[in-house]
Amino acid sequence: MALNPTPIATTGATHTAQQFRMMLRDLARDNEGVTTGLDLKVTALGTPGAGVQISDGSAVIAGKVSSVQGSYTAYNIGSDTVSVSATGGSPRSDMLVLRVEDPDYEGTRDPASDPIVFWEVVPNVSSSATTVPAGYSAIPLARIDIPASTATITNAMIVDLRKVANPRRDRTLWTYFAANPAVYISGTSETWQNFPTGAHWTIPVPAWAASVKVVLHAACIGLDTGYAFGGLTFNFGGKEAAQWVSIDDNQGTGFRRNTLLVADTLSLTDTAGAALRGTNVTLQVRMRTRSSNAGHIIVDGATTFVADIEFTEGRL
Repeated sequence: MALNPTPIATTGATHTAQQFRMMLRDLARDNEGVTTGLDLKVTALGTPGAGVQISDGSAVIAGKVSSVQGSYTAYNIGSDTVSVSATGGSPRSDMLVLRVEDPDYEGTRDPASDPIVFWEVVPNVSSSATTVPAGYSAIPLARIDIPASTATITNAMIVDLRKVANPRRDRTLWTYFAANPAVYISGTSETWQNFPTGAHWTIPVPAWAASVKVVLHAACIGLDTGYAFGGLTFNFGGKEAAQWVSIDDNQGTGFRRNTLLVADTLSLTDTAGAALRGTNVTLQVRMRTRSSNAGHIIVDGATTFVADIEFTEGRL
């Protein structure tokens, strides 16, 4: 095919539907899915029954029939409902998709009278299926795993398959420069402490964030007096990092320095994480000594802390 000679927004030109679809594909970066993590979520009916409800929201759907078909947008205002058939003597998995059937490429639907974008329940998919059937111009919303002899759909049967087409990200570096006089922890307690006390930051959590990655650097921690053994971690709004890293030193009694890095990805979709979205939370550096410690763990004017924080959008 030849280059289209009339780009979109050319005065006096005539533009085809295909041109707009190709522009949508470009604007969506050739991705497809829901627009935000809250869009088109599938849940049980308010009073569970033989169907599900779909929340409001919008999506981008890539045409799969032709490489030059482009992409489509669709939106749902308010909550919509879709019926789901009961099972017989065997369990069944169905997939609820948002599908486009454009008569320029497939099917016989008439745009003047028929829906071109619609919900479709694809029956008898694999119990592990996460993608739409081959050839479907559609995005998956949910898989519904229905036990045998069941007519009522509950939330426990619904597996969320939505994907955010172009998830937002927000990344910021936060720094803390310690100052003299030096402060230190010593002894053999295994108890985590907010140390140094000044190494904390107030972090705004986006309302759309589904997860946060935290990478904490502690550069030039001082050690002296004896063998030093301890640990470094962090607390993000009450959520403790799953990992802590060890200060494991056997370099004698002279003054020396150690640089540490700890990282973790924290979910913001569980109950505790959801409470943090849209609020300001504290990221606190935490350190401790170990039972084998015989030295001082020191923070002074040569010590620097850097927190690299990235929020990512996803299903909510």
